[in-house]
Amino acid sequence: MRTEIKIGGFGGQGVILSGYIIGRAASIYDNKFATMIQAFGPEARGSATSSQIIVSPEAIAYPYITSPEIMIVMSQEAYTKFTPELASGGTLITEEELVSTHNLRKDVKHYSIPATRIAEELGKRMVLNIVMMGFTTAVTKLVSVDAMRKAVLASVPKGTEELNTNAFNRGYEYGVKLLEGKIETKELVEA
Repeated sequence: MRTEIKIGGFGGQGVILSGYIIGRAASIYDNKFATMIQAFGPEARGSATSSQIIVSPEAIAYPYITSPEIMIVMSQEAYTKFTPELASGGTLITEEELVSTHNLRKDVKHYSIPATRIAEELGKRMVLNIVMMGFTTAVTKLVSVDAMRKAVLASVPKGTEELNTNAFNRGYEYGVKLLEGKIETKELVEA
């Protein structure tokens, strides 16, 4: 099944790299087809950034997304700007410390993770996107965990492989525990 994904955040969060990793995992390591389109503001670092990915078992004739089934959001601006595009019944994944999910749509599945805190515990806030990739892999099963791990290792700068592997694994483990009901999200606790 063709799946459209949109990742939103601000420049410097690794939004484009995240899209590249998903596409690489799907097309090179998971025997699927993938396309990626990127968009960012003129300021680059700090401005709104998005990555649009399509993953499909068949060749992709049109590389632009129309109504993403999966949306990964790492900033408040991206939440406000992009979530109206999310398909009804879609999956919304947010960084829970950077994104307030006010007016959360009732017609979507929502998962959140404190990816910034986890990245800081690992010693580098900059790996929050890789934590998000691990979490996304666990909750969506869009691409196999093995394919994503290989894509992460092939895509990150040399010398950061161990840090990024740890970041991916922490995000993945958090997602698995959340699905098993072993973690209460901030929203569930507040409800």
